[in-house]
Amino acid sequence: MSEQAAIRETKDEAARVIAANPEKARVKNASATASLKDGLTLSVTGPNGEAVETDMPKGVGGEGGVPQPGWLMRAALASCTGTVIAMRAAKLGIALDKLDVTVESQSDNRGLLGLDRDVSAAMIGLHVAVRIRAANTPKDQLESLVHWGDAHSPVACTLRGALAAEIDVVME
Repeated sequence: MSEQAAIRETKDEAARVIAANPEKARVKNASATASLKDGLTLSVTGPNGEAVETDMPKGVGGEGGVPQPGWLMRAALASCTGTVIAMRAAKLGIALDKLDVTVESQSDNRGLLGLDRDVSAAMIGLHVAVRIRAANTPKDQLESLVHWGDAHSPVACTLRGALAAEIDVVME
């Protein structure tokens, strides 16, 4: 069985199970816990052994030796959108020859540094660029595939929805 067929079969089975049992559709996502190591370096871990470190660039007090948290967010958006596009392509029987998803943004460090109360620390100008190629697949079908993937990417949908995050403070 080809990789594409295996993806399609697995996705179709999951869809059948959820269609028959809608209560199984809602799942709890794995948590991420960030613990300060030193300076501005944090170690982020998950319940299944996931691990990554983050830091900030030297210009704002970090060492810059590992990814910045904002870069990881852009990486999450790029990889999530690419994954959904690839899943949909497999479902439709489209063999992708190339799929690159690049996410760029800008920031105004006045917000991060608290220098101007009217300037947000949020990233601005978020831009997603998708390079895609599939032999014998019309351009309009590939464009539709990309837009479908963007509309069904959990990370993209969360960012677009400006999800309000609750925060609890636990004193130790």
